[in-house]
Amino acid sequence: MTRAEVLVVGEALVDVVHRADGQVDETPGGSPANVALALGRLGIEPRLLTQLGDDARGDRIRHWLEESGVEVMAAPAVRTATATAHLDANGSARYAFDIGWDLDAVAVGDRYAPPALAHAGSIATFLEPGAAKVRQLLTDLRETSLITYDPNIRPSLLGARSGARRQAETFIALSDLVKASDEDLAWLYPGLGPLDAARSWVAAGAAVVVVTLGQHGAVTVTSDRETRIAGHPAEVVDTVGAGDTFMAALIAGLVDLGYRGSEARERLRRIDADTLRSLLTLSAHAAAITVSRPGADPPRRDELPGPPSSSVSGADTPDVGPNPPKRPTGGVSAPVQAAAGEAQADAESRSLTSSRSVTASAS
Repeated sequence: MTRAEVLVVGEALVDVVHRADGQVDETPGGSPANVALALGRLGIEPRLLTQLGDDARGDRIRHWLEESGVEVMAAPAVRTATATAHLDANGSARYAFDIGWDLDAVAVGDRYAPPALAHAGSIATFLEPGAAKVRQLLTDLRETSLITYDPNIRPSLLGARSGARRQAETFIALSDLVKASDEDLAWLYPGLGPLDAARSWVAAGAAVVVVTLGQHGAVTVTSDRETRIAGHPAEVVDTVGAGDTFMAALIAGLVDLGYRGSEARERLRRIDADTLRSLLTLSAHAAAITVSRPGADPPRRDELPGPPSSSVSGADTPDVGPNPPKRPTGGVSAPVQAAAGEAQADAESRSLTSSRSVTASAS
């Protein structure tokens, strides 16, 4: 059996954009697939466990990922998932998702040794029946692998807020490092400051919680400190894949620093402020490059500064407090959330089923 540095688990899909002039564009995507793509470009050896149809869109996704060094393991699907956007003359969009999620036909443990690190997130951790299988897979892998998680909330695909929150919290309890945007946390915990929510996740078991704050940068929360960086200025073309690039750079940084396997779990709990700041800076720089060009086009290793540095220093950083300042309305800098601008679904909409087609408005 061979061992990958990182196993990424989650959806891969095609974004279909219908423009007001009649033009239709199709591009591969999906948050976990974007993370795997970015990892491949950063020199990590990722495998993506996903679900694809035996069709032209599935072939396109495979080729897109394999070009960047991603090994694809895919359960069969009736058709490859899509996220369709219909744009009006003002650029406003209505989104419709056609996605199912299951992993029945893929037995990871029979073919591969456990990875050094396993990552899951987004729709794949909410949509049944596959979400339960992802949760069981991570439970099994905790014995041998570090676990990272990004809920990457998609309100238009979620049911009741309370149910989505409980679902996310089951994955947080399994995870060593969790990344979420302030917008994710605001949807999951309305009325609670993002850092208060992050502190509750640390109390639930996560060693490190990273909160991205748009142009205000990012902050890590651990059991004994909060470490913050400012946003990395960027000329924004679009924000597609930026949050996924940030996540991938965090993972790559951990691997580069030797955080591999479950034996690194306690070491991660003792990670110092300087090392955290180095990880955040690398990730913000990578996301800034992604937003500076169209589509999910993350940087390669040679476009970034050297790998993050590890420090034995435990230098204190200022407490950033539970409520960072509100964002100005103008300008964006990285890290930028991949889900920015997506419409919020009604909190009491019906629960997810095994296949979903949903339409929602977005500004």
